[in-house]
Amino acid sequence: MRDYQKLLVVVDPTSEKQPALVRAVKLATRSKAKITVFLSIFDFSYEMTSILSNQEREAMRQGVINQRKAWIADLLKPHQQAGLEMDSEVLWHNRPFESIINFAIQGEYDLIVKGTHEHDKLKAVIFTPTDWHLLRKAPVPVLLVKQHDWPVKGKILCAVNVASEDEEHQSLNGKIIEHAQELAAKFDAEVHLVNGYPGTPVNLAIELPDFDAHTYNETIRMQHEQRVNYLANSYGVDTAHCHVKEGLPEDVIPELAEQLDAELVVLGTVGRTGFSAALIGNTAEHVIDSVNCDLLAVKPDGYKSPLA
Repeated sequence: MRDYQKLLVVVDPTSEKQPALVRAVKLATRSKAKITVFLSIFDFSYEMTSILSNQEREAMRQGVINQRKAWIADLLKPHQQAGLEMDSEVLWHNRPFESIINFAIQGEYDLIVKGTHEHDKLKAVIFTPTDWHLLRKAPVPVLLVKQHDWPVKGKILCAVNVASEDEEHQSLNGKIIEHAQELAAKFDAEVHLVNGYPGTPVNLAIELPDFDAHTYNETIRMQHEQRVNYLANSYGVDTAHCHVKEGLPEDVIPELAEQLDAELVVLGTVGRTGFSAALIGNTAEHVIDSVNCDLLAVKPDGYKSPLA
């Protein structure tokens, strides 16, 4: 089982609510984890003021950092009084994702937790460049938090890929399920597996008059079902919780997440080649935009961040 002992929580000074902190506190109370609240700040106006001396600029920067540290201290106080182990770090850095990833690597954190922006008018979730960079480049699992609550007896959905039997895919599927089971054990949730398989290629059906599309489809479906059930059995997941559906993963995963009212979708991101590389391309980005619950992105074992 994978355990979360050190959580790095990225807070947002522009937001009244801090969903990432709320989620991390909930997790920490169930795992006795230590939380570090992290903020990366930068303001070009302080850097561009040529009238000021270096010393004056440094004093202004430090003033802003101290202001933010005081704000975070207020955020943490009630949780610390409740007995949670928490500290904070405020860094001046012009690329937030770099400072988050480097800090997570150096501190050997088990999980990065970050809230996503909700647009007031449309209530659509807006992913910032920082979110995308974290998903692509952080070697540590990244939990992107939305407003959906984590109820007891909820559902956690694992997006697995069984189209390829190579070792990297198998290993990543296993890792996705292990992360889901770790969280399911803490929140008394059900683990479900979802897999989308491709429908019949239209050009095949047109070019080959004798082509039996129905048989072809059934064969592909059965092959995917067998592999998903095998995966479920290997990890002790109830096969009644396996969902194999025709369609692209970016359509199938959000649809099922909504049907099940899942609290969390776990998927694999960023591998070197093939499916893993493609997944952080269109698939993961469409999935992330479409699901209305939290999303946990997991890297393959041995993944090296380009920033490391």
